[in-house]
Parts: sequence; C-alpha cells; structure tokens
Amino acid sequence: MRCPYCRFDDSRVVDSREAEGGTAVRRRRQCTSCRRRFTTFERAEEVPMVLVKRDGSREPFDRAKVISGITKACKNRPVTDEQMLAVTDGVEEALRALGAEITSERVGMETLTRLRELDEVAYLRFASVYKGFQDVEAFEREIRALVKASPPKRRVGGDR
Repeated sequence: MRCPYCRFDDSRVVDSREAEGGTAVRRRRQCTSCRRRFTTFERAEEVPMVLVKRDGSREPFDRAKVISGITKACKNRPVTDEQMLAVTDGVEEALRALGAEITSERVGMETLTRLRELDEVAYLRFASVYKGFQDVEAFEREIRALVKASPPKRRVGGDR
C-alpha cells in the first residue's frame, strides 16, 4: 500500500478491525519509510447482478425498483422506513446468495415472502400488482390463502 504522505510503496499493518457491520476491514498501517500512520478500508467487490425478465431480456438489478415497489405497497400502513429498508436488504441478500443472474420472478417471490411477514395488507397490495389480479375472485383466493397460512390471532382481554 502506497503511503499517502511520502508515496513510498511499502507499509506494514499495525492493527486490523472489523468495520461497517462486518462488511469491511479497517487497517491501521505504518509507512516503512517516513514512519507515519494512515488508515485503509478493505471491502469485497460486489458482483453485479443481472435481472432476467419474463420476456428473456436482461438488465442490471436495480435496488431502487425493489424499494419503490415496497414503498408503494406499504403506503399509509403502520410500517417504518427502517422496516421497509430491512425488507429490501433481506430481498437483496437472498438474491445475491443465488448468484449473478436472477429472474424477475424470484425478485417478486422474495419480496412477497418478506412483505407477508411484515404487513398483510402491504403483501396483498404487492401481490395484486405482481400476480396481475384481474378480478375480485383473485383477491378472494389470495386472502383465503393468507388467512389459512396465518396463525390465529390472540384475543386481548381473556375469554368471552
């Protein structure tokens, strides 16, 4: 590593620590020529993901599109920005684990899975667009499946 002070090409690592929540390594270095210390950060290079759309076309994965869809589904719902970003992070993390090429179908399914756990109304909103509901019966089928899969709600105030 080149020294930022004297431009000498050699330095030694004095200390290494995890940084940025484990996504980077912070290194304190000392130049072997001028003896001054400086800090460097080391991060893994992210592999760009390619989205394969239903029609077979390809485009770079765009996290902003996932955020936009989640934000629209959660509009006027009791969901915080932090919760929406956590859903987005979870979707992106799951997709990165699948490799460099992902399908738009997989993006939608990952998003649906996480929205279902977060807010059922947001889930239905997203599902209606993603699955292309054409009539009320499609909503009814999805609601029945949602109710069937959901654990029973606990009643507040004891037995009645």
